[in-house]
Amino acid sequence: MLDHLNLNVRDLPRSAGFYAAALAPLGAVTIHEDASTAGIGLPGAPQLWLAPTGEVQPIHLAFRAKSREEVRRFHAAALAAGARDNGEPGLRTHYHPNYYAAFVTDPDGHNIEAVCHTPE
Repeated sequence: MLDHLNLNVRDLPRSAGFYAAALAPLGAVTIHEDASTAGIGLPGAPQLWLAPTGEVQPIHLAFRAKSREEVRRFHAAALAAGARDNGEPGLRTHYHPNYYAAFVTDPDGHNIEAVCHTPE
């Protein structure tokens, strides 16, 4: 349903590098980057646009992973890129029996999740 999302960040180069690294295990690449914005997404279409702003109100973003292994790779890549752990990879059966997710907090305080809904 969503085509793209704009996310406010404090430090564009730092956040662009973080998201490029953290989302690479999900197949994302940097498609556009200049002094005022960065676009990251699946090849051919930026789906996450980053823009610098003085005020950042943290939000929750969940990215769909194709497999539980992708969720684990996202979590490891995000931590290596400077995120704080906000929930190790694992089942969250209170959502549904196959809800496998990991959570991190990005450099601006946004709660970032990768989730897979299929059994493995």
